[in-house]
Amino acid sequence: MILSALLQNVDWTLLYGEEKEINKITYDSRKVQKDDLFVCIIGFQTDGHKYAQKAIEAGATAILCEKEIQSDNKDVTILQTSNTRHALAILSANYYNHPCNSMNVIGVTGTNGKTTTTYLIKSVLDTIGHKVGIVGTIENRIGDKILHADRTTPESLELQELFYEMKQENVTDVVMEVSSHSLDLHRVDGIEYNIGIFTNLTQDHLDYHKTMENYKIAKSLLFQRSEKSVINIDDNAGEFMKQNAKGEVLTFGIDKQADITAKEIDISADGVKFTLCYDNKQYVVSLHTPGRFSIYNALGAIGACIFMGIAMEDIIAGLNSNVGVAGRFQTVKSRKANAIIDYAHTPDGLENILNTAREFVKRKIITVFGCGGDRDKTKRPIMGEIAGKLSDYCIITSDNPRTEDPSAILDDVEEGMKKTNCNYIKLVDRREAICHAVEYGQKGDLIVIAGKGHENYQIFADKTIHFDDVEEVKKAFGEDNL
Repeated sequence: MILSALLQNVDWTLLYGEEKEINKITYDSRKVQKDDLFVCIIGFQTDGHKYAQKAIEAGATAILCEKEIQSDNKDVTILQTSNTRHALAILSANYYNHPCNSMNVIGVTGTNGKTTTTYLIKSVLDTIGHKVGIVGTIENRIGDKILHADRTTPESLELQELFYEMKQENVTDVVMEVSSHSLDLHRVDGIEYNIGIFTNLTQDHLDYHKTMENYKIAKSLLFQRSEKSVINIDDNAGEFMKQNAKGEVLTFGIDKQADITAKEIDISADGVKFTLCYDNKQYVVSLHTPGRFSIYNALGAIGACIFMGIAMEDIIAGLNSNVGVAGRFQTVKSRKANAIIDYAHTPDGLENILNTAREFVKRKIITVFGCGGDRDKTKRPIMGEIAGKLSDYCIITSDNPRTEDPSAILDDVEEGMKKTNCNYIKLVDRREAICHAVEYGQKGDLIVIAGKGHENYQIFADKTIHFDDVEEVKKAFGEDNL
């Protein structure tokens, strides 16, 4: 592809050089091949501009930079733009010939509920025979084919490549989680969403965004790019998202007046049942995942399906066919206590699952949890206090410590726990913590293992090991596992 065609809709200045035929685009100097375009990205750990010369030596024929660079090789074309992250997104869409334009693209953003909402929509679309692509935290999917996911929303180049593969496989609808990082870091620039969904906004990622206001503004970018928006109006940020939406809006909620609402709610250990109210009609909806938060996820999914013109009976059947998502209120049963494994890693997420558990647990709630290292430190004591108030016994343990001292993270969490009357213990080793919870638990108790959910690894300063909460609790249950 010629360079000028790749640069369509990108603002750029030619520093020197001429038109080139480009092999492919890359932002990783280690992957450069002959006649590639190398894009210099300023990252958190390093700056791509430092590797421009290395890229040229590896065969790059053109360089796109943000900061002016020099090269002795005058056969190389060097261009400058104001934001290479934004440019990379547009270049990538151009390179793959805008694959999104031939698919229905639904974006889901919010602190909690993104993954479950995407899979509820997928279940409905599966029911009516559509071929669905998923971009998300747990995995990426092309129909039945499962692909590994490194982050919630991939970098723009990998994202457009994934869309291209979906198009080649005749995917009709893409349902994707859209993280605040991806919006703020321009990974999803150039994508026009048919539908955007807002689940909620609670404290998370303040290590990056610094303030909740910045976090909220980043989330709102999705609705400025969506033809239609589905917004949780019960959430404090719902009205802000609605005001920032450029197209038609459907609101949903339980407590406030909304276009789509739920009443006559019945929550049990096996799921929820409620009456859906929309367009002066009422429908009975059943879900297999318990909790009030499950209703919000379903209402968001219903709104998107209404915008797609799907019949209500198909929507309800699709929702009922969804058996849940790995690591999202996932139950492991035993002859003694049962366990719930959940990804809850934010104050609101932890509060939701513990409140839900309290609605049907007959005896004690035993909570095993920790907080990630190199992430928002301010939420640690908050989560400690929430766990202490809503549990009968807590085991504070490691999550993904990363480069931080695991014991210091536990101490931060403990500061909040001390404000409650809850009995607790600190065990740095997560396997030991899970085993202790199983030994402590009695018949009728519930062990809530929170924070990692679907993750099958644990990240330390010097290594990443295999670690799966579901596997570990099953091993701890031993012969009592059902």
